[in-house]
Amino acid sequence: MNELMRWESDEGPVVVEVDSKDPGFRSVARGDGGEIHDVQGRFESALDNVRGAAMSALHTFRTTALNPDQIELEFGVKLSAVAGAVIAKTAAEGHLTVKLTWSRGDTQDR
Repeated sequence: MNELMRWESDEGPVVVEVDSKDPGFRSVARGDGGEIHDVQGRFESALDNVRGAAMSALHTFRTTALNPDQIELEFGVKLSAVAGAVIAKTAAEGHLTVKLTWSRGDTQDR
């Protein structure tokens, strides 16, 4: 059953659809008979877990040995009332795609 969860953020409320009930929220009645569950904590705080993962991955790939000109990180984010934001899995594994790019110019330092 799909549920709606609402976090407060610096830019206003953020409402997210989730697959099942998750502890850590309280119900607020909606006009159409459904419910929006208010989540304790702020949306920005929920994203801190994923932010830390992204920063750690960037630090790892910005080493002098690799020294890419560009780094792209892509991962799915699942929101949970209790855990905040977590890297979502695809099939049975966690999902993280990393793309490193080097330009052809000045390859002497690489």
